[in-house]
Amino acid sequence: MRKESFIKPDPAGWLQKFRFSIPIKVRYCETDMLGHVNNVSYFMYFEQGRIEYFENLGLFDSMFGTEKVAVVADLECQYLEQMYRSDKVQLHVRVASMGRSSLDVEYAVVANDRLKAAGRGAIVLIDTGSGKSTPIPDVVRGAIAAFEQEGLSGV
Repeated sequence: MRKESFIKPDPAGWLQKFRFSIPIKVRYCETDMLGHVNNVSYFMYFEQGRIEYFENLGLFDSMFGTEKVAVVADLECQYLEQMYRSDKVQLHVRVASMGRSSLDVEYAVVANDRLKAAGRGAIVLIDTGSGKSTPIPDVVRGAIAAFEQEGLSGV
């Protein structure tokens, strides 16, 4: 069963929505015997990008503190082209939408000026005491909305 793509309206148009990116250095241990980047490695890149995104906005403590923590609720990756250890990789990260206690985050893996993989996933803010979801603080909403500007839904 083929899932509907979240890469809209097209790859070039989708990539223009991203305002944050980081370089990724592919390590040898992240490749398989043929030199391809292993499918699991993309999820590590997503995590690194997500953390750096929140650090860049000054929201790390609000999202990963002692009283509240953001946890991954779902995560997917669409592999579009092969990627190798020697590729120059840039990971783009954006919050595409906000719910009451969740954020939908999108990821674009670009190497050699080509979209190699695309990911998306929901993260949910959890109250560490109760283990239940908790509303995203207004300060977090405001910072994300101000940074993302256009294209953010659910604000």
